[in-house]
Amino acid sequence: MKVAIVCDWLTNVGGAEKVLLAVHEMFPKAPIYTSQYNPKGIDWFKDADVLTGKLQKIPSKLRRLIPMMRQKYFEKLDLSDYDLVISVTGAEAKAIKCGPNTTHICYCHVPTQYYWQMYDDYVKNPGFGIFNPIVRICFKAFVKPLKKADFAAAQRPDYFVTISSYAADMIKKYYKREATVIAPPVETNKFPYIKDATRDGFVNFSRQVSWKRQDLAIKACIKAGKKLTIIGGGPEHKRLVKEANGSRLITFKPTLNSDEIAKELAHAEAFIFPSMEPFGIAPVEALSAGCPVIAYAQGGALDYIKDGINGAFFEQQTVASLEKAIKIFDGSKYDRKVIAKSAQDFDVKNFKDKLQKFIDEKLAK
Repeated sequence: MKVAIVCDWLTNVGGAEKVLLAVHEMFPKAPIYTSQYNPKGIDWFKDADVLTGKLQKIPSKLRRLIPMMRQKYFEKLDLSDYDLVISVTGAEAKAIKCGPNTTHICYCHVPTQYYWQMYDDYVKNPGFGIFNPIVRICFKAFVKPLKKADFAAAQRPDYFVTISSYAADMIKKYYKREATVIAPPVETNKFPYIKDATRDGFVNFSRQVSWKRQDLAIKACIKAGKKLTIIGGGPEHKRLVKEANGSRLITFKPTLNSDEIAKELAHAEAFIFPSMEPFGIAPVEALSAGCPVIAYAQGGALDYIKDGINGAFFEQQTVASLEKAIKIFDGSKYDRKVIAKSAQDFDVKNFKDKLQKFIDEKLAK
């Protein structure tokens, strides 16, 4: 059976790339088609046949500026010679052409967020700093045809698989397609439970971008008089440091390896998850280490956070709501072994087994 894998771009490390890696491990001989590839940004696919086109000539750091070009690229990419095509996408890769004898399974993280469910947030802060006003004007001018093309692309796959109940609802709402939920793979073995650790404050580790809302965690912990360790980096780092305003309660640490993060989690009262995400790999990694999670009660967190068992929710994405949750949180009431066990359903093996079963069922039709 001839198999091909497709993704939007392959330029850096993230949750989407972890899904792609697991699919690549399932089909190691399948070529990976993508718009742009930067092996310096992600070195996980050295053994893969990664195929790109004309967009490869554009610097990968400019990928956010070329959605229309990327849409056209994938619309023209004809993979009809393959028996099975798996697209792993949150943007344009689902637009590929497939013939009547090709089964196209789309593992869609979520509908293209900046066109649909997060359009207002994106317009408010496109994430281009001083160039935001220009980007905002251009985006508003082109978003209507981009949305039309994105909806048309979503009609091409034969089947949809997605990461959470929330994402399935968004696919139904915006694309009018049904999707089967198979949670993304989490390397739970890299975040082992460490017992008998002392607890000292809260923790967050993730890419520092505006929509991750680490600013809420900083403000809420300062108001609550609680310690918070922020791990990682990103374009919002300087703003977050400024937000902390030199408070002794807030500690910033650079990106750490999984062993170091597991130790941080062992000493944390809880992992604070203030963003609204379709799934959220980092909080599941925290659960794997036995660390409870305080999560915003929206999005993918509703699939794996069980209030009072492995974490707690705060209802509104505001400083006041999170501050209240932090103040009343009592980590001593949680069994960390139970928390660690709650993450095992999301390990890489389970993901591969469930996806393979889904593929086998669809190919048998």
